[in-house]
Amino acid sequence: MQQNNKLLRYFFLAFALFATMFSYYIWQITKTPNYEVDEKKGFALLIPKGATFETVWDSLSKHKIVKDELSFKFLAKLLKYKDNVREGRYVIKADMGNYEVIKKLRSGNQDAIKLTFNNIRLKKDLVHKIGNRFEFDSTALATMLEDTAVARKYGFTKETIMCMFLPNTYEVYWNTSPDELMNTMKTWYDKFWTEERKRKATEIGLDPIRAQIMASIVEAETKKADEKPRVAGVYMNRLNTNMPLGADPTVIFAHQDFSIKRVTKALLQINSPYNTYRVVGLPPGPINLPDLASIDAVLNYEHHKYLYFCAKEDFSGYHNFAETFADHLNNARIYQEALNKLNIRK
Repeated sequence: MQQNNKLLRYFFLAFALFATMFSYYIWQITKTPNYEVDEKKGFALLIPKGATFETVWDSLSKHKIVKDELSFKFLAKLLKYKDNVREGRYVIKADMGNYEVIKKLRSGNQDAIKLTFNNIRLKKDLVHKIGNRFEFDSTALATMLEDTAVARKYGFTKETIMCMFLPNTYEVYWNTSPDELMNTMKTWYDKFWTEERKRKATEIGLDPIRAQIMASIVEAETKKADEKPRVAGVYMNRLNTNMPLGADPTVIFAHQDFSIKRVTKALLQINSPYNTYRVVGLPPGPINLPDLASIDAVLNYEHHKYLYFCAKEDFSGYHNFAETFADHLNNARIYQEALNKLNIRK
């Protein structure tokens, strides 16, 4: 009897030891960090549509990020991931264990890409910004931006379709299609253009698109947020009196040469609807993607009698404003004298 009890104790001891070792092994293959990746950025695993487990493993193996390959494959099989591969972009971090990663991949809980629009003038700039960051070919988006039918679908023309891309940071999934991206932009566009903003646009004789075109000119003229409403007021005064807007940035846009520093008389001769020295009214489309502050500056423009402005002589980035052309010429002379003192030729 005593011998049996002794054997039983040995059995339980061995079982407990085995259970402990097995539990530790399970913990190790599921919870222990198992990925050699950048501690800050991690590794973005891209899984295309129609991919298999072999496709996923080839990508992981190619980049050599899995430390213990056997444990990963064992757990993937145990969790039936091989039968549940989902497309998308998944960021694997250095502190993640196999279970966390495989659960993430299996659930399709992908990580969005942060897409930021700023400092964009042309459609090609937008296409370049998007580049190869998504599964789709960016040339497909370029084609859509030049398609009249696509523009009409969203309420724009080929010239104004860029208005839909409001400067901001958006979270977009890697496997988003060009159509889905366009729909996302339109959703955010509609959210920005609240009934109050639409009302303000109507009250000043504009609509959302025309307000954004005006804002693009203001954006090009000054980067000073507190001065934007005043600059907007100048152009609204010109627009409301059928005076040519005479905006240098529109002429530069017409030439498609953004290295131009000074708009000369020769440059003003260009035959283009964007030459606001020759064509009265707003140009047919925006000359950049104005930030939201510039749009609001137009909607809430400063009411005054100024028709002219030029850079201040202190080179602060601000401007001197004038009601008459004579006063404007005087301001321009003061600025030119300040340039001459610095031996700067303009």
